[in-house]
Formats: sequence, structure tokens, C-alpha cells
Amino acid sequence: MIDSLVTFVVGLAGGDAALAIVLFTLAVRLLLLPLGVRQARTARIRERLAPKLRELRKRYARDPERLAGKTRELYAGEGSSPFAGFLPMLAQLPFLWLMFRVATHPTALAGHTLFGAPLGQQLAGMVAHYGLLSAPVSVFALVIVLVAAVAWLSARNIRIGDDQPELVRKLSRLAPYGSVAAALVLPLAAALYLLVSTAWASAERAVLYRRPAVA
Repeated sequence: MIDSLVTFVVGLAGGDAALAIVLFTLAVRLLLLPLGVRQARTARIRERLAPKLRELRKRYARDPERLAGKTRELYAGEGSSPFAGFLPMLAQLPFLWLMFRVATHPTALAGHTLFGAPLGQQLAGMVAHYGLLSAPVSVFALVIVLVAAVAWLSARNIRIGDDQPELVRKLSRLAPYGSVAAALVLPLAAALYLLVSTAWASAERAVLYRRPAVA
């Protein structure tokens, strides 16, 4: 089944598997765009409700159940939910799983490369097979560097409410670098997917979360 799916998608891209991965990723992100818009709306609502949320936390600090209920009511009044911001991430999990299955399939990407670097091979395998200073390893390293650059930009542009605990703020800043860690251990196909997906997400965030100009 995986082989047939890859053959079909690669065929749509004219036989170029790397291009097929890029197009597949862009299609996924475009499909999830409405959820991204909803996530941005939830973030703006959260900012607007921040003073009221702080007040609720103080008032119901010893009653977590009632605090959760009051928080849900507050968001419901805005036509939203405290968990709406997680929807894009959860919705993308099936596509991440599919790409992982394709990238780790023993034959699906056999013979397909990105500038000479096998799409189905991990970085460690390329180093062992071609040598550290080889062209395939350089291609993979460049992809990882680009993933790291996008992660850095994403971490810089993350907006975290001042009312959030310090631990949450730190973890939120580190979260984008999870894509770098994944790219280091996953096959090149998955790393390419992560690069395109995180780049889209960073650009989407820059557009949807930009603050209105002050008159």
C-alpha cells in the first residue's frame, strides 16, 4: 500500500520524489490553514482575556475544578475554547505519521534522492555509507541547518502571555527546536517534510499573528 501511494504521488510530481514531498507538505499545510486561522483567533482572544484569566486564577486558586469551569465559560462567551490552539498540531499528526511510514519504508523511496542524497536514509547511515565529508551528507546537513534556522525564527516570534508560568514560557521557546532533534534521527524524506512544514508554519504565524499598526 505504501509503495503504491508513493508511486502515485511521485508520478504526479513528474517522477521527482523530493518535489513530491514538498508538494505533499504544501497541500497538507493548505488543508490545515483554516485551523491555523482559528488558532490565531484563539491567541488574540487569550490576550484579550488575560486580565480576567488572572483574576479567575487568584479567585479560584484552591478550587481547580471550578477554575476550569469558569475558564471554559469565559472562552465560550467569545465563541472559543482554551484547547482550540492545539487543533492544528493534533490535525497534522496523521500526516506526520504517514510521512514517517513512507520515510522508514524499506522500498518506497528506494532509488529516490535529493541532489544525490538518498531520501530514505538517516544522517548516521549516510555518514557510515558515504563518509562525513561526502556530498550526500552535505545535502542532509544543509537541510538540518535550514530546519534549525526556521526553528530559531519561530522561537523568536512566539508570543507568550505574561501570565504564563516561567516553566511554560521556557518550554514554549524550546518547542520549535524539536523539529531539529527529529531531523537528526529521521530519514531525509521526513527531514524535508519538517523543513517545508515548519517554514510554512513560521510564515503563517508571521502573517496571522502580526499586530495591527498603531494609528
